[in-house]
Formats: sequence, C-alpha cells, structure tokens
Amino acid sequence: MLRITDARTGEPADAAPARRGLTRVEAHVPRADTTGLRVLLVADILVRALELNGTPVWTVLTAPEGHAELRERASALGIRPFEDHRAGEPALGEAQVLRVVAASEEPGGGEDDEAPDGVRVEVAPVHDEAPADDESGPVHEASEGEGRAEPDPSALRLALLARPRHEHLSLGPAALADAEKVLSHWRGAVATWATHPSSPIPDPVRQQLRAAWEDDLDVPAVLDVLRRVATSQTVPDGARFETYAYADRLLGLELTRDIGRGTPS
Repeated sequence: MLRITDARTGEPADAAPARRGLTRVEAHVPRADTTGLRVLLVADILVRALELNGTPVWTVLTAPEGHAELRERASALGIRPFEDHRAGEPALGEAQVLRVVAASEEPGGGEDDEAPDGVRVEVAPVHDEAPADDESGPVHEASEGEGRAEPDPSALRLALLARPRHEHLSLGPAALADAEKVLSHWRGAVATWATHPSSPIPDPVRQQLRAAWEDDLDVPAVLDVLRRVATSQTVPDGARFETYAYADRLLGLELTRDIGRGTPS
C-alpha cells in the first residue's frame, strides 16, 4: 500500500484508501519553469505508482501560466498528458484526492492551502544554474544554434528524480552531465543483459523496489536498489534486465531504449 506524507499534517496517509477505488491526482503548477516541471513529474510518478498497484487514476492539471509551453516540455520528459482542470466540474466519486503542489519558500505561502479535502503533496523548488560565463539561460533550455548541445530529456528527468522531492534542487551542467552518464551506462547495460536468458526478478529485489516507492514515493531509494542490482554478485544478467525493465514502469527513463541497437560502447 502506497503511503505518502500529507504536507498539511506531516503524517503519512494512504494514497488510495479504498481498494481499486478511483483516485484523483491533481497537479497544481504555478509556472512553466523547472519547478513547475518538477511538480508535474512528481505527479506523473505518483500516477505510475498507483497504477502499478492496480488503482484507477483520474489526472487533472491546473496551470495558470504558460500552459502550451508546459505541456511541450512535459511531453519531452515523458510525462503523460493530464486533463485540463475545469472550474465547477463534478466529481466522479473518487475515493481519494491527491494534490501535488509547489512548496512555498515562505512559511504559510503554499499553493492551494485552503483545499477542503484530500492529501497535499509538496514539491520543493528548483534553482536553475546557467553555465559559467553563459548568460543564455539554464543549460537544459538550450536551443539550436546557441553553441551547446541540448541534453537527452531523460537526463533532465533523472536529475529531477535523483533528489527527494521535499529537498530544494540546484540544477546545473554538472548534474545533467552526471545524469546523462548514468543513463548511457544503464541503457548500455540493459541492452547487454537483454541478450542473456531471461530470469525472474528475485523476490527480495522486487520487495525492495516496492518498499521504496510505497514509502512516501521514495524514488532516490528506487535508484539505489538499481545501483545495487547492477553490481550484485548473486543476481544473474537476465534478472538484472527484468529488474530494470520493471522499475522503469515507475521511472519512465526509457532504460530499454538501446536494445537491438548494436553492441553498447
């Protein structure tokens, strides 16, 4: 059972209290910036975790500014579309409401503080760092002709997921470069493991993965499990492949993308 901290009380709450009951996940995005992307990404991961438990989910997006730009950037990160919020829209008999919002940098100034019901899931802000001697903006927003290559969008997704959602995140060239290296290594490894006979995910590994994401949606802990599996002396290559493919149903990092593309470098 997925449990997640309600920011209004500081206590854990069941994300889906009624077995297989409809759960509404609302993403309240204040701006079409990287903080807004992080809010929407956390909502996307939350939806994936609920669906892995067999919970039906209704997703709703509230975004007062830069709506089209936000959707374009979210799509590039592999975030699945959310339905636009419509004022006065009737409820569908949902058993739970989860509101994913940007945490305020000032006490008492958060989004949607007066919401009458549901669980409030807060996401800390992101500070974009531009490269030294570069005034063209955040590195992950580079466009063609600006003199630097645009990173793999999945690298930005991984960089945003690598820290706990309640911690402030400084995002710069070094963090994105590290994320790209990790992705390249994992995708190459997965492509190699896929050439070995398939083997089931060891029960302890599966339990560790689920325990991580069901404990307050702890994605960094999920990534730690994958790192341990990659270097384990007891997990066969076929089981490593199945483990990474299974975890990617939550992470959405396209870890199986390089299968069949030739021998990894």
